Amino acid sequence: MRISVAADSKDGVAERVVTELRRRGHEVVTHGALNDAERDDWAWASELAARDVSEGRSDQAVVCCWTGTGASIAANKVPGVRAALCVDAYTADGARKWNDANVLALSLRLTSDVVLDEILDAWLEGRPSTDSDDVANVSHLDDI
Repeated sequence: MRISVAADSKDGVAERVVTELRRRGHEVVTHGALNDAERDDWAWASELAARDVSEGRSDQAVVCCWTGTGASIAANKVPGVRAALCVDAYTADGARKWNDANVLALSLRLTSDVVLDEILDAWLEGRPSTDSDDVANVSHLDDI
């Protein structure tokens, strides 16, 4: 899978996200502080990663900032993106299952190496629900 990763700094798990995704066999595209040629501010970096997903250049994205909130907000401004701020594996699994989330937002401050591994496991193994109510909810997002 091709996954875009954006961060506004190299603090916390920012670089480890890239390393771990590559170790798991994914192709990684970097943005923001992870790419010396780009602006590293959270809004710009997260937008670039989200546009990669929206425009089909990447299958999914991971966006990171200190709290994860700004990265999530920026990514969700891009049409077709469903970004979820996840602080644990349960939230990541639910975001994939019930929300068909295609962008994972992480807090560089709160996410430890151990929790990152758990979140990535749940996120990458997660699949969207086929339950009609869940599908209807995700579909309704386009109408909002």
